[in-house]
Amino acid sequence: MSPFNKRLRDFAYVEWGGISRDVWFELRTKKLRAIPLTLSACLSILTLQVIQHSGSTGTEWVNRLGGVYATLPWWKALLRTPLSLFVPDPSLPVWGLIAQVVFMFGIAEMTVGRRHTLGIGLLATVAGTSFARYSLAVGPDGFLGLPVSTLVVRDTGPSAAVVALGVYVACRYRAWWTGGALILAMLVEVVFIVNLAGFEHLTAIVATLLLCALEGHLRRRREAELHRESPRQPSR
Repeated sequence: MSPFNKRLRDFAYVEWGGISRDVWFELRTKKLRAIPLTLSACLSILTLQVIQHSGSTGTEWVNRLGGVYATLPWWKALLRTPLSLFVPDPSLPVWGLIAQVVFMFGIAEMTVGRRHTLGIGLLATVAGTSFARYSLAVGPDGFLGLPVSTLVVRDTGPSAAVVALGVYVACRYRAWWTGGALILAMLVEVVFIVNLAGFEHLTAIVATLLLCALEGHLRRRREAELHRESPRQPSR
């Protein structure tokens, strides 16, 4: 094996060895029972896609139940947030969205668990919605303000959750290069495509990094407390 191939293999093992090992173990031992949340998310996306394409009545019901807009009252937006996570953009190919969810939700569910996967997905969605409201409040001339025309559209879909989960899993497994590449890609998206989705992705990343920092702080604090409480070894 050439030195380059060896370095490449070592890099892949450091970045993705732990993730791939845990994913393979879950799939081998539980098969589809390892990803019930992911399968439910895919089914929800497909169902909502069919309903909103079934006519004006279907679109209206999807908007009432899961349509989030920056102009909605906060209480109504929060009530719609859980379902909005699975409401696809009718102008985008749903199969690409399904592929993202299967890949990232599936990996997250098998590595960090269902509760973390769903919780981070909702956190990312709420963070993105909060940015849209902030941008609308400061106006297009304010700091990070966007044109009003880009803020009054329906703000739904799992893309922010997918990005946030990718960063969270990378942080948990210390896949720093992978996490950094994902963050860089989102920065490039914002620079070259100025739209609400790009800024929401960055907001979701910031929220996720803050969560990782808080978890790390709490973990170190617990470890320090356990170390202080552990009985000292008697001296000989």
